[in-house]
Amino acid sequence: MYPYQAPLKDMQFLLENVFDAPTTWQQLPAMAETVDLDTALAILDESAKISRDLLQPLNRNGDEQGVVHRGNDIITPDGFKEAYSQFAEGGWVGLCGEADFGGMGMPKMLGVLVDEMGYSTCNSFTLYNSLTAGAALCINAHATDELKQTYLPNLYSGQWAGAMDMTEPHAGSDLRGIRTKAEPLEDGSYSITGNKIFITGGDHDLAENVIHLVLAKLPDSNGISLFLVPKIRVNADGSLGEANGVTVGSIEHKMGLKASATCVMNYDNAVGYLIGRPARGLVCMFTMMNYERLAIGLQGLGNGQAAYQMASDYAKERLQGVAAEGSPTGATSDPIIVHGDVRRMLLTIRAMTEAGRALSVYTGKQLDLAKYASDDVQAKAVRYVGLLTPVSKAFLTDRGLDATVMGQQVFGGHGYIRETGIEQFVRDTRIAQIYEGTNGIQAIDFLGRKVTGDNVATLTEFVADVNTGLAELSQANADHKATVSQVFEELLATANYINNNKHEQPALVNSCAVDFLDAFGYALYGYFWLLMADKASGHEDATFAAQKQYVADFYMDKLLSKSQYHLSQVNQGDKSIMAMPAEMF
Repeated sequence: MYPYQAPLKDMQFLLENVFDAPTTWQQLPAMAETVDLDTALAILDESAKISRDLLQPLNRNGDEQGVVHRGNDIITPDGFKEAYSQFAEGGWVGLCGEADFGGMGMPKMLGVLVDEMGYSTCNSFTLYNSLTAGAALCINAHATDELKQTYLPNLYSGQWAGAMDMTEPHAGSDLRGIRTKAEPLEDGSYSITGNKIFITGGDHDLAENVIHLVLAKLPDSNGISLFLVPKIRVNADGSLGEANGVTVGSIEHKMGLKASATCVMNYDNAVGYLIGRPARGLVCMFTMMNYERLAIGLQGLGNGQAAYQMASDYAKERLQGVAAEGSPTGATSDPIIVHGDVRRMLLTIRAMTEAGRALSVYTGKQLDLAKYASDDVQAKAVRYVGLLTPVSKAFLTDRGLDATVMGQQVFGGHGYIRETGIEQFVRDTRIAQIYEGTNGIQAIDFLGRKVTGDNVATLTEFVADVNTGLAELSQANADHKATVSQVFEELLATANYINNNKHEQPALVNSCAVDFLDAFGYALYGYFWLLMADKASGHEDATFAAQKQYVADFYMDKLLSKSQYHLSQVNQGDKSIMAMPAEMF
């Protein structure tokens, strides 16, 4: 197993030079007294140590040992409980949580980088605190003051954990068919009865209570409502009371993430509390869902970073074959880093991962502006968050799996066996394309709602901002700037075509959405690479600046054209996709 080294210089570069986080924070009153660059860098440095020294040692054993369902208990692998206690005591669960309820109040621009480190070192462990942070976000946004006071401090502290309970055996992505019921009780609470499946962190021994956010239907209501349902009831004084009719029916036996408890949950007259308004549960739940979508995008990103480090280290030490132009040292075999195909894979992983990190920090910036900025800036940021969230989830996880598979390929036969550790990352990251809404659903949301839902207004505004940003780049290659601008114009033209024909061709959006999202992702990464290379040109570390330029040139030469390829697929329309009768499949 190769030791993880957090890419702290790259992270600082994005915060300080590329996206000017210090200025953003100073302009937001809620952030100005909370965080500055020195504070942020100290947090990143400490997170790097925790990820390397506390989380990474759990990863291999967690995969081999897995979770155990014993009676009414879920037992996590050896070391998880102790590590979680230390992690929680450090305040990491509540890093971006509301300060009024015990959170640290840090910006999301910083939080995405901390999450990336966690996923780079132990996916299963990081999922537990990610679900808790998402549940707390939803409660803070939609619950009553009483529920906030009762539950948020213990969630932020890590003393209690959170879970999101949506899916049922007969209702996966389409939640209209859920059967879990909520019956009103005289005291204003509700009796919850039903079953849920695929509940990440549904139960475990890391925290003394698990707080479930459960979708259920009220009597005589076609809508879906959201309820807070604790595993153990909470007394009026905040102490824990009796069991609440929340039990684990079984745990799922999965391809990866074996140390993450994925549970079948049963609710037998469990007491729950309404969050938000009746029949508006999906609106409330999407606050958490969108948080988790970005978090799962970070899972793909973190796994890609881990794969790069492992494969790069291996390529520089593994002797196999001789360089095409002859060994520079006269040796009978050279490190495989000299071979063009190995370099192609490593450069692809690096180019996609570093641009993916830029996407995550930029999206984090929009989330901070959407939460804390003044009216006009806030409204624009809200639109951009809506546009970028499905892209962050789908594009980061698709490319994250690509990265782990390419990393495994660099290892050759050694990548297929357990000892090197890369095969675990392939298995662990595969789920990221599926859960929290499959990537096909993300793409349909992106194209059908976020792009054409407002008749391409937000995308048009975004492309205008990209062109403004390109014009401000003083060091970037003029031809590269023109190419990126042209790709965005083609993207915009295709979006308008789809918008104009979506009613006459009702299957068009569904059929072309994945290709359109990928076209946007590759175009956006092209812009980010020009931006990063431009900002690095005057960096005090000349080697760092040269690395950025080398990788930017590779991206422009070899990867940007994928955007136009995917656009060509969109422009072929849906005819050949929808033509064959279903019975012929």
